[in-house]
Amino acid sequence: MKTNQYLIDFYNNYDEDSRLALKHGTVEFLTTMHYIEKYLKPSDRVIEIGAATGRYSHTLARQGYDVDAVELVEHNIEIFRKNIQSNENITITQGNAMDLSAFSDNEYDITLLLGPLYHLYSKEDKQQALHEAIRVTKHGGVIFAAYVISDGCLIDEGFNRGNINVAEYIEKGLIDPQTFATKSGPKDLFELVRKENIDDLMSVFPVTRLHYVASDGFALCMREAVDAMDDEEFELYLKYHFATCEREDLIGVTSHAIDIFRK
Repeated sequence: MKTNQYLIDFYNNYDEDSRLALKHGTVEFLTTMHYIEKYLKPSDRVIEIGAATGRYSHTLARQGYDVDAVELVEHNIEIFRKNIQSNENITITQGNAMDLSAFSDNEYDITLLLGPLYHLYSKEDKQQALHEAIRVTKHGGVIFAAYVISDGCLIDEGFNRGNINVAEYIEKGLIDPQTFATKSGPKDLFELVRKENIDDLMSVFPVTRLHYVASDGFALCMREAVDAMDDEEFELYLKYHFATCEREDLIGVTSHAIDIFRK
């Protein structure tokens, strides 16, 4: 099976909108928006690469920003188009994060790469996607690159929930028995990394890191508790999360992270 087909089959049967709607899922969304809004300026142009069904693109377009979106999976594009409102200045193009040749150099103020790096498995492919995201961004523009982080997933999906059989994954060579670093391929769907891997990827690019953020922190591991919070308690939890999501002693234990850097 071709690499992209694993991805297409997965998203054809996955409710991406609902993932970001539950309280524990909104932590990632609200954290990402919190940081995007730090850098958005009036009249900024935004591109979202790997837009899925458009949760971020629609949110920003409805705030008055011009948004161009790129998405690989036709099923996601269909949902994206259905959700376009008349007041949105937004486009959606089918395309691959590693080839943005339809877009000019230095075109966007804000570039969102919030999904493609979840599904690229070689260093070369990841760096190609990062290169393209940086290329289409204006000098001085800001890029947001999201990753799935191995330790948060291993603690939550493995040791906490048992959705991953850790011993079996070690036997299959997908988890290192000494370091517990992970390996993935296209049939595994998600590429799991650590910050040291991200630092290595970024070392070749002439950019300045602004923030490295544990975008959902402990929220997935304690999802039942987060989903049970009333609004007041959830607001307090978010305040705690925003206060700690860049702390170096905590950023490794998260299921997702965003690397935010300036071109």
